[in-house]
Amino acid sequence: MSEHRSHPVATAERLQRAGGGPVQPRATTPLQPLGFADVRLTEGFLARLQQENASTSIVRGHEHLERQQAWTNFENAAARVVGRTYHGPVFEDGEAFKWLEATAWEHGRSDDAQLAEWLEESVALVASAQADDGYLSTFNQSAGKRGRYEWISYDHEIFNMATMIQAAVARYRASGSGDLLAVACRAADHLAEVFGFDKRRETCGHPLVEMALVELYRVTGEQRYLDLASFFVEIRGHGTLTDPTWQGWTSVYFSDRIPVRETVYPEGHAVRAVYFASGATDVAIETGDAELFDALRRQWDNMVETKMYVNGSLGSRWEGEAFGDPYELPTDRGYGETCAAIASIQWSWRLLLATGEPRYADLIERQLYNAVLSGVTLDGDRYFYVNTLQVREGAIAYDDRMGAAGRQEWFGCSCCPTNLMRTLASWHHYLATSSDAGLQVHQYASAQLSGGGLDVRMGADYPWHGEIELSIEAAPQDVRELSLRIPAWARSATLEIEGEPVAVEPGSYARVSRVWRAGDVVRLLLPMPARLTRGHHRVDAVRGAAAIERGPLVYAIEHLDQEGVTVDDVALASTELAEEWRGDLFGGIPVVTAPARNLPDGEVGRLVAIPYFMWANREVGPMKVWLPLDA
Repeated sequence: MSEHRSHPVATAERLQRAGGGPVQPRATTPLQPLGFADVRLTEGFLARLQQENASTSIVRGHEHLERQQAWTNFENAAARVVGRTYHGPVFEDGEAFKWLEATAWEHGRSDDAQLAEWLEESVALVASAQADDGYLSTFNQSAGKRGRYEWISYDHEIFNMATMIQAAVARYRASGSGDLLAVACRAADHLAEVFGFDKRRETCGHPLVEMALVELYRVTGEQRYLDLASFFVEIRGHGTLTDPTWQGWTSVYFSDRIPVRETVYPEGHAVRAVYFASGATDVAIETGDAELFDALRRQWDNMVETKMYVNGSLGSRWEGEAFGDPYELPTDRGYGETCAAIASIQWSWRLLLATGEPRYADLIERQLYNAVLSGVTLDGDRYFYVNTLQVREGAIAYDDRMGAAGRQEWFGCSCCPTNLMRTLASWHHYLATSSDAGLQVHQYASAQLSGGGLDVRMGADYPWHGEIELSIEAAPQDVRELSLRIPAWARSATLEIEGEPVAVEPGSYARVSRVWRAGDVVRLLLPMPARLTRGHHRVDAVRGAAAIERGPLVYAIEHLDQEGVTVDDVALASTELAEEWRGDLFGGIPVVTAPARNLPDGEVGRLVAIPYFMWANREVGPMKVWLPLDA
């Protein structure tokens, strides 16, 4: 053991003793995430989603993991008997850990006895399954088919430990408990003993450890975790990862073709590529590596410009769940894995903390409402793995991931359901940040916020309506800055403070510095007229077509709502759009209507569009986002 290295249990206990609660992890960024207790969704759309996630998704997730015997794998590993039957794919540990992270976040704001029992049992089981030297991968420990890291590109050993580290950080941040954090430190110490520039010069086929190690560094202050994350960033991109399964995966698939500093566009498996970019961004921030940070910003720019669907989905190829070439964005064959959008939100969040630039918060909003929430039913019980933008009449669902198959209760690879659980359980973290200057509000919902010296109650019926009211509940006697994001789509936004207008600019932050007093009211109006977004001329599938948007939402036409027009044959007969509140749909939503023409016979009717993320919540059938413009 090197001299600078502390014992992981001692580290966890030291953190628990600090002030009797969790120490808020701090990033080396101008903007700081709010503490777990400093932000809370109170009511409205996002609060209900978070509650549904807790009462349905997490509970059903536990049932599914039990049914798949995910926890049996840990019991077998704890028994220290090699040759036991292994259940699930090699990354099944990771799915259990993502569910565990979701449960930890939810337990932090709930006194639910069942959640507490699940956490206690799961953490104890994970700790007992961990090898004496910190290694933890139940596939290799119980099945014993291969040696440690023998198939490092495929067996997800490091990835699985990384998801456990993230769950441990979540448990600590949400409740102050260091029990799983001690397990995480032992795993990270093991990795630091095995891997490094002067040790084993390899990395995992599925990135994630880079992010996890930086998160652990921010909690513990242990430099070796940041150093190891830096190693894993620099060692990738030299073509060393190979495919032991002979399925034809190349270094591109593993984001291993070209070093991160030379990468122009994210490529290969979309989820892996964007997880890696997120972790590399963390490393660039914490090490002050401006060259690396600028390279990652360029990659983000190029991804958004050339490799992202209008709803924010990423990944255009089913082969390898991969990014395609620039502007290769087919609507009916697009992949758009839910996990890729979640990974992209994590990347944008890190760039936002480091720069404060509103475009990153704009993309977080777009992807949440249009590429993440589409992955789960409104009741939190079924999931889309793939988020297509078109389903044709007569489509055959030859794969349960296809849109034509509808959302599924679970998947053999359950990464999307468990990823959705932990994302929704922690979504309140994305609402706001603090700085020495004050409080920054990035996303809108009814919530309680405390940061930068200000206590604020925010009310909003978002995303349906754009009226947002912020009431100051407590403030110091000195000047504080309140910053509000003005989305790029909000062309006629207005802002009033105590009835006095303040100039705003779409695609920026409205920053107001003053001595605030309890009772001050800020009113932000973001008008949401329906609008058309034209397809890019380089994207063959959408050239000469348009998508309907309203506020932060992308809309789609679904077969159930059409009168006089057919989804596959329809074209917009006019650019004039109208809105209508439909109380009979999903408890009440705004729909968008427009004159439309059936192209085969020229008959004119009227189409009805609903928010894209809500499609297939009634029944599955033809659906389109992009609509041809009738000449």
